[in-house]
Amino acid sequence: MNGKKRTRWQRRPGTTGGKLPWNDWRNATTWRRATQFLLLSINIYIGITFYYWVRYFETAGTSVYIPRPGGIEGWLPIAGLMNIRYTLETGYLPPVHAASMLLLVAFILISLLLKKSFCSWLCPVGTLSELIGNVGKKLFGRHFRLPRWLDIPLLGLKYLLLSFFLYIALSMPAQGIQYFLMSAYGMIIDVKMLDFFRNIGSATLIFVIVISVMSLFIRNAWCRYLCPYGALLGLFSLLSPFKIRRNADSCIDCGKCAKNCPSAIPVDRLIQVRTVECTGCMTCVESCPVASTLTFSLKTPPGSQENSKPLWRQTALSGVVMAMLVLSILFSAIGFAVYAKVWDTPIPDHMYFQLIPKARMIGH
Repeated sequence: MNGKKRTRWQRRPGTTGGKLPWNDWRNATTWRRATQFLLLSINIYIGITFYYWVRYFETAGTSVYIPRPGGIEGWLPIAGLMNIRYTLETGYLPPVHAASMLLLVAFILISLLLKKSFCSWLCPVGTLSELIGNVGKKLFGRHFRLPRWLDIPLLGLKYLLLSFFLYIALSMPAQGIQYFLMSAYGMIIDVKMLDFFRNIGSATLIFVIVISVMSLFIRNAWCRYLCPYGALLGLFSLLSPFKIRRNADSCIDCGKCAKNCPSAIPVDRLIQVRTVECTGCMTCVESCPVASTLTFSLKTPPGSQENSKPLWRQTALSGVVMAMLVLSILFSAIGFAVYAKVWDTPIPDHMYFQLIPKARMIGH
């Protein structure tokens, strides 16, 4: 208790002694889950429509035609990285897969402003990993944590993978990037991705099964140890002005914030959470039973006060504001892509009729 008497405290509205009242519309958990399932539903729709779009060209136009969903570009992060390099070097939007770049830029902007909240609010893989973890907790009654001597080295794996992909994506000059993305392989790189999952190898299937089983025991095993996308966004999140902040004066040292943190961050021992592992999920905030003790808020300028309240209390983000911010940034990027006429790929159908039926042979 740090030698302080803390007998008077006010329960935070919408909480029940530290439990997560997910069905209370006021709290962050409800808004985050609604946002997660919205994006998961959108991605399922994208996957289904993209499959039927590919089948149309594979069957020489004899099957049902559904327009190509532009959102599939969000699944092409390496193309997005390449196009960021291309745009920075040339000053022009790339000729193909520009939407992948704009979506990646949106996710980076979200991380720069709101920590790694893409992972916990928008990412469909993160949502599935969280659902698997919830099943594991119901089955075994708890989540497990690896010992530090194993956990810390494993945390570095995603940065090794990130370094590899950054080297691939950024080592080529703009002319080489344009040549690659305008090649047969580059034009149907999205179709190649679909074929990877449709014709998944035994080694990859075993890996997926192993990581899924691990996620039953270890929260977000893929996200924590292996996701290079999350590693990239985590580095940008270090610059975020919004952070989880703890008011040590009103904290009752119950430890519920650290116990419930999906990223195993010792929130109860920190004044500000600066780590790259924080996803801005606000689970710790929802777990805290004391009003205004934990907030996701801006840094307090020295001596800054308004209405006799510290600035960090006035700038705390609620669940609805978080949902509005992450979705606004995402849909603003999509709106710009539509306005700039790069949301839909400029590749003509006759090229797809030639390339997609031969997709498996291209690149081999």
